[in-house]
Amino acid sequence: MQATLYVIPGSHPSMTARLMLERKGIAYKRRDLIPVMSKGILRAARFPGVTVPALKIGDTRVQGTRAIARELDRIQPEPPLLPSDPQKREAVEEAERWGDEVLQDRPRRMTWWALKRDRSAMLSYSEGAKLGIPAGLAVKTAGPIVSLSARFNESTDENVRADLAALSSDLERIDKWIAEGVLGGDELNAADYQIGTSLRLLMSFDDLRPLIEERAAGKLALRVAPDFPGRTPPAFPAAWLEPLTS
Repeated sequence: MQATLYVIPGSHPSMTARLMLERKGIAYKRRDLIPVMSKGILRAARFPGVTVPALKIGDTRVQGTRAIARELDRIQPEPPLLPSDPQKREAVEEAERWGDEVLQDRPRRMTWWALKRDRSAMLSYSEGAKLGIPAGLAVKTAGPIVSLSARFNESTDENVRADLAALSSDLERIDKWIAEGVLGGDELNAADYQIGTSLRLLMSFDDLRPLIEERAAGKLALRVAPDFPGRTPPAFPAAWLEPLTS
């Protein structure tokens, strides 16, 4: 069974898909794409949408972390990404859905907001990527791509400040799920991978890592993705961080 995973370097959902494939022991070829330009490549590869992660496995094409998790469980049930017990599965799916629909956007918006102001951190998020051109050149010429990505993801001052303000309650929610055993059990599940990679991208910010890493949520993130590329030096105004530090 041949598998090709289309990713964007530094993308936390792409990391989620990579980790789930590795958990299943499924060998895959990784294809790194440049943001924005990725949309045309995915269309040419006959995917139904234009977002990563995008997985071609055999003759099947599937996009998005939740859809990929279910396809992987279908073709290779062990080890499972979703519990077989209905009540446990419902709880994991609720956490996974929230991680996908709510949490995932926060670090993405923050990242493009920060890169639009200073692209120097961009190279660190491309560690290990094979883009077809030198990574340094890709960063130097990435101004238009960063601007478009920031616009597509609505990385405005207002939205990023709101994301930071919501982060305390997000972390409390995650810590509670860990305490209840929905997350962070003996065997990692689809929600662990979904949420853990978002936390790891948040922890790549010097402003945020000290506020996350000692919590249960931070320890889960390091367990899920101990190696996550990228580092953004202090970037946010102090007033925006007050809800987290007070």
